[in-house]
Amino acid sequence: MERLTRAEEPIMKIIWDKGDVFVKEIVEELAEETPYNTVSSLVRILENKGMVGHRAFGRTHQYFPVIRRSEYRKHMLKNMITDYFDGSYKGLLSQILEDEEVSEKEVSELKKLINSEL
Repeated sequence: MERLTRAEEPIMKIIWDKGDVFVKEIVEELAEETPYNTVSSLVRILENKGMVGHRAFGRTHQYFPVIRRSEYRKHMLKNMITDYFDGSYKGLLSQILEDEEVSEKEVSELKKLINSEL
């Protein structure tokens, strides 16, 4: 599974959120104005990557996610842990806990979550 580019991410998020969607609907949902042809090209790239599929309605295509968001997240997290934390989930969690932007409440919730899973 390939990593989404910065340009592909917002489009894929819309496809995950909406399910079946036409390019016109994606264009309407994007925060920044992006030309229809650009979005159409990016959707076709996502299709070539195996991330989305389509149903044809004459000359119009309706796109849908092939890969679930949870599958993508799991794959990307595993790659990040392998690439940046030498495969250590403990290393990742240590980094999270050391991060000054993580509130004490979030740390407490993480501890509860870990204890409940054991």
